[in-house]
Amino acid sequence: MIAKRSILNVSIGLLSQLVTIALSFFIPRLIMLNYGSEANGLIASITQIIAYLSLLEAGVGAASIQALYRPIGQNDRSKINDILAATSIYYKKTGLYYFAAVVLIAVVYPFVIESGFDALTVMAVVALSGLGGAVNYYFQGKFRVLLLAEGKSYIESSVGTAANVVNSLVRILLLLQGFNIIAVQAVYFIVILLQIVVYRVYVRKHYSWIDLNRKPDYAAISQKNSVLVHELSYLIFKNTDILVLTVFTNLKVVSIYVMYNMVFNIVDNLVHMISGSLKFALGQSYFDNRVKFMKMYNMYETYYMGFIFAVINMVYILILPFMGLYTAGVKDTNYIDYLLPVLFVAAKLLINARTPVDNVIEIAGHFRSTQGRSILESAINLVCSIGFVLMFGIYGVLMGTIVALLYRSTDMIIYANRRLLERSPWISLRKWGANIALFVFIGLIIKSVNLPIHSFFSLIIWGLVLSALIFPLYFTVNSLFEKDGFAILPGLARKLTSRFKLGKKPAAEGGSQ
Repeated sequence: MIAKRSILNVSIGLLSQLVTIALSFFIPRLIMLNYGSEANGLIASITQIIAYLSLLEAGVGAASIQALYRPIGQNDRSKINDILAATSIYYKKTGLYYFAAVVLIAVVYPFVIESGFDALTVMAVVALSGLGGAVNYYFQGKFRVLLLAEGKSYIESSVGTAANVVNSLVRILLLLQGFNIIAVQAVYFIVILLQIVVYRVYVRKHYSWIDLNRKPDYAAISQKNSVLVHELSYLIFKNTDILVLTVFTNLKVVSIYVMYNMVFNIVDNLVHMISGSLKFALGQSYFDNRVKFMKMYNMYETYYMGFIFAVINMVYILILPFMGLYTAGVKDTNYIDYLLPVLFVAAKLLINARTPVDNVIEIAGHFRSTQGRSILESAINLVCSIGFVLMFGIYGVLMGTIVALLYRSTDMIIYANRRLLERSPWISLRKWGANIALFVFIGLIIKSVNLPIHSFFSLIIWGLVLSALIFPLYFTVNSLFEKDGFAILPGLARKLTSRFKLGKKPAAEGGSQ
């Protein structure tokens, strides 16, 4: 069942990402063409500010998932209900704070940030961007936690993909018909409400055994405050750059950053999708079978890291040709910048390629013992980003992020390897060194060749050609570090495929799909 769910998670997650990529490119361009770069920067700025409200969930969400791994692996429904009861109480209590915060931001934001829109319009956009999340948080958060801990991220991917298709198509239609920005943003709020209905129907059908009236097991999620510190650090890296640029520059600069970040966010989403698809299996084996966990982890770290470097290498090669095609016709600011891709690549490699060791720390529940490191990382990021943005503008926020990531990524590699994996950190660092060397080698070769990309069609063709060359190259190089794992890959693939085709739904499982 674990193998089957892993395949479902990855395959449906990849399909979801492809659909999201295909649709998400249309909306920012239509917004820039219809309302200007300031409108694109405004929506991005509001989205990032609202994202900070997810901190209300961050601690209890990750702590609950970690606490649920063991009882789910043991099929202990009584313990699962106790943990969910505590989780539910916390979500309901803080859901009210979420709603109040959205209202407060909607009232204050128009008078803090200067834009080309009237105050009422900005208030409406903020409210419609945030209230959907508040409602979803209050009613649905606890069930999402259970699905992720069980390894059913494919449910979230399926519902999210359907919602994204409806949301994007309707918004594109409204933009083409010339509707105002409030109507366009209202679609997002309505689709969120429909998602909640779908989740409720699924949970009632497949989890009738859930009882939230049980005695809450608060001890199981006692590390939620320590988890919150780690999630805050991640949110700072993901969202602070735009906030700092909004305060210290202008919305056109924000729009430039957003356009590059939009492309690299595809990599982030891909990383989280694959990570979430496999982490539940690592989490359950960590507590029950150490030998199995180490074999799984070694293969996971090696090929995951190679995959991340290969994907970001592809993005680095193609992002400027893409940006030239995508922003054609937008005259109010210049979107072509040769230094931005280099800085984005450095930051994204540092934060995404460290995901395997990050997952080990989270699975082991070492939240409290590492929270001081996360606080220091956040402080370095904030101080350096604000200081550098005053000197270097848009480049400064990325430079601040890179400085903080150099410290924390190195620290996480050393901590996870020595304290949790009980091995030398050089095992991980050598893989980093090999992938970095290969990245630079490929970059130098491509730089000497002027790729003839003059249309989206030629961009796709060259993307396919480069993929056929780059991915096998990274796979081959990384296989040198995982000779034992490489030798068993064919048999493992056949075994997984066989399980996926022949697997039957266990009678004891309440929510299998």
